[in-house]
Amino acid sequence: MVKIAIVEDEDLYADQLNEFINKYADESHEIIRQVRFYDGDEIAEKYDGSYDIILMDIQMKFMDGMSAAEEIRKRDRNVIIMFITNRVDYAIRGYEVDALDYIVKPVSYFSFARKLERAISRIPDKEDVTITLNYPQGMVRLRVDDIFYAESEGHNLVYHTVQGEYRIRRKMSEVEAELVPHGFFRSNKGYLVNLKHVDGVQDGCCLIAGQKLLISRSRKADFMLAMMENIGSSV
Repeated sequence: MVKIAIVEDEDLYADQLNEFINKYADESHEIIRQVRFYDGDEIAEKYDGSYDIILMDIQMKFMDGMSAAEEIRKRDRNVIIMFITNRVDYAIRGYEVDALDYIVKPVSYFSFARKLERAISRIPDKEDVTITLNYPQGMVRLRVDDIFYAESEGHNLVYHTVQGEYRIRRKMSEVEAELVPHGFFRSNKGYLVNLKHVDGVQDGCCLIAGQKLLISRSRKADFMLAMMENIGSSV
């Protein structure tokens, strides 16, 4: 099932998009669920990371589509964003939020169907595992494969990822239970490493993302075994 968010403050265009999506679903035999938001601030505040595609109007009353997309990108790098606009001069700003495409008003079904088909083909594989970090101010969704390692830091836990660092109040034991099934290994009390990103072992440390992380003596044999098994499974 494909889940699409329509962010459009004008009922005329929202109804048209809804009609076009239903028509495309019938023709393609695709199961599509739609949710409508009436302004950029509404989706930005309530964003829960559950959408595959966001159709975002650019010009809205309270929060424009570009600002809403910037807020969403802070939490979700994977969702596909397509802008709806009657001004093509927004294209350059769209690259800043990794927008896939633009739908120019007035919208024709033929053009819309082609763009929607392209967007659906770009949806990340459902086997592409993600985790959600819940903060008081919102959420962040991370691809498991993008995590280099997790580090215990007092009462907090730091995820070191391709996109940067994310700090959250969590117990290492909880994160270990969540990530070990996806190829992570607890190299010592303070580190949980993604074996896919380990570049080697040197001086009792594993090399990962340019860092040397200590492997405890008691876990070294199991670590080496897990690493070899991971290499074997990826061949």
